Order: sequence, then C-alpha cells, then structure tokens
Amino acid sequence: MKQRRAELAMVGVTVLWGSTFVLVKEALADVSTILFLALRFSLAAIALGLIYRKALAGQMGGWKRLLPGGLAGLLLFGAYAFQTAGLKLTSPSKSAFITGLSIPMVPLASSLVYRIKPRLVEVAGILIASFGMGLMTLPTGRLELSRGDFLSFLCAVTFALHLVVVSHYTPILGFEAVSVLQVVVAAGLGLLAFPVAEPVVFHPSMAVGAAVAVTGLLATALAFTTMSWAQQYTTATRTALICALEPVVAWLTSWWLMGETMPVRGQVGAALILGGIGLVEFTRPSGPDSGSETNPGATAST
Repeated sequence: MKQRRAELAMVGVTVLWGSTFVLVKEALADVSTILFLALRFSLAAIALGLIYRKALAGQMGGWKRLLPGGLAGLLLFGAYAFQTAGLKLTSPSKSAFITGLSIPMVPLASSLVYRIKPRLVEVAGILIASFGMGLMTLPTGRLELSRGDFLSFLCAVTFALHLVVVSHYTPILGFEAVSVLQVVVAAGLGLLAFPVAEPVVFHPSMAVGAAVAVTGLLATALAFTTMSWAQQYTTATRTALICALEPVVAWLTSWWLMGETMPVRGQVGAALILGGIGLVEFTRPSGPDSGSETNPGATAST
C-alpha cells in the first residue's frame, strides 16, 4: 500500500509539473531563464528550510549526509541549466523528446551504478512509453542533431542520474534531508550563475510573480519533497516511467488554456505513453517478495 500511495503521489507531482509549462513560458518573456531558476529554487529553499528545520537538526550530521544531498542538487540544477540552454538552440518539440530519453536511461544507470536490474515488463513499458513520446514530440519523425540537441541530451543524462541518486540515498538519509539539501544547492548555484550566464532581464509583472510563486512553492518545494518521500517506496525505473506522463499533461493543459491542437500521430503517442505505464502498473508483483526491488537504497552503505 505504501508503494501504491507513493506512486500515486508521483502521478500528482507529474501532473503539477506538466501543468506549469504555459505559466513559465509566459513569465520568461519578462525574466532571463537562469535568474528565473535562481528565484524559483531560492523561494523553495526558504520554504523547505522553515518547514523542516526541526527535522533537519537531527539529520545533518557529517559529510556522509551532506554530500549526497549536494550531489542531487548539483544534478538538479545542471539538468535545468542544460535544458534551458538547449531550448535556445533547438525546437521545443525536439528538446522535449531528447529530454525524455532520460526515461530509458534510468534503468541502465541503475544497473550500471547500483546493479539494480529492472523487471522485463518494466523495460517493455519504458520502451513503449519512449516510442510514444517520440510520436508526440517529433511530428515529422525526423531527428537531426544540433548543438542545442546535444545540450538537451546532456539534460536527459543528468535527469536520469538525478533520479537514480535520489532513489538510492533517500531511504538511507531521510527524505527531508535530501529534499532540502538538493534545493538549497540548486538555489545557490543559480544565484552564482545568473549574473554571468546570460544578459540579466527582469521586468516585474504578474506573470513573473505567479510563475515564481507556483513553481517555487508547488512545483519545487512541494514536488521535490513529495518525490523524495515517494522514492523510498519504489524503484528509479518506475519513477522514470511515471514521469513520462509529463508531456501528456503539458499538452492537455496547453489544449485547455491555449487551444493548441495535436495531430493524430501525437494522440497515438499519448496513448502509447499511458499504455506503457498501464502495462507496468497492472503487472505489479504481489506477495511477500514483491517489495525486494521497491527500495533501491535499502541495502546500500553510505
């Protein structure tokens, strides 16, 4: 039941992330991207520090606890930075597809780093969902690599490593410590990077204020805390598969708010994503041994 509740919580987070694309897109007309990330992560760090200050007092002990959270924060900021830089040099659809390659990378990274082998049905579900993502985000069916595409690929690699690191260390360190540390590190990196990474643009507006508040408090503080908690009870592979819902939600939100349409090819892709997730969900192992793969960090040492 804990695994089911955890994965349902992940679905909620994915819906939240997917529904913020339109809001952030409007805000970026008035604020430079790295500055926006710095504001977003800084607000989230302040909120999480206040909420978990008592819990953190008993968890922050020694480098063994600080380093994993710092690594997660470095990967988190790096993924967003690569994604943002890539978006400037390639199309949103190609960026979305290449970033989505993090989904099949997760079981590979888990197998190589921690020797956690996914079930065959999970691999099949990931391949189906990845193919569906390609149909959704590459309407022409062509993929010509450019510098922006390469940066998006680095984003996919970094996101995959972030999922694996958080899944591994959260059961060992506690989700509060991992959640706060990764966001604090990402905020610090953003504050250091925005003055030199690009020309600073900031025009105060309702769009910027709303986007920083929603993404900082909900899509970062609440979302990454929920993900860190939930990843104690499931595998990095299943987490990645659930995250494949994000482009489906993003398109539905854009269709509802902006009237964006999707060709039949994209609708088939969305159905395949849902089918890949359903394949894994409805073949969930049962019985006393079924939890052996749900906690990838439980048997690891710090």
